[in-house]
Amino acid sequence: MTAKRAKQPAGDLTGRAYVLEDQIGFLIRRAHQRASAIFEQVMDGMDVTPVQYAALAKLHDLGPTSQNQLGRMVGIDPATMFGVAGRLSKRGLVSPSVDPNDARLVLLTLTESGHATVEAMKSLGPEVTRRTLDPLSADEAAQLLDLLGRIG
Repeated sequence: MTAKRAKQPAGDLTGRAYVLEDQIGFLIRRAHQRASAIFEQVMDGMDVTPVQYAALAKLHDLGPTSQNQLGRMVGIDPATMFGVAGRLSKRGLVSPSVDPNDARLVLLTLTESGHATVEAMKSLGPEVTRRTLDPLSADEAAQLLDLLGRIG
């Protein structure tokens, strides 16, 4: 993403031809590709995808949580969350069980191995963020994180 674009106010594309590289979806996708590649480098050997890591990290924060609630909290649709939970369970990182208060819900709990994995990954997480935001100044990085939080 080294190509320079002319500065213009956000959303002010009137009078301009459509330029793919100026579109928010394109730019977010490219930034996501960068972050994902850096995640893979930093988390080498963990064998956990970024989506799986999000689920593990939030489960670590919350403790036992319903599969549906966990999916909502990390922005994973129910069908994808079902697959993520199944893969994490198969790897022995989470343990599914029926919620004793509502038999319709599946509770996910980190296993001992899941705790160790997510704690190791959380210790490396700041490095992923640092490398991803490296092209920006500290103020720019803070502003970007704030802005993305507002639109996400």
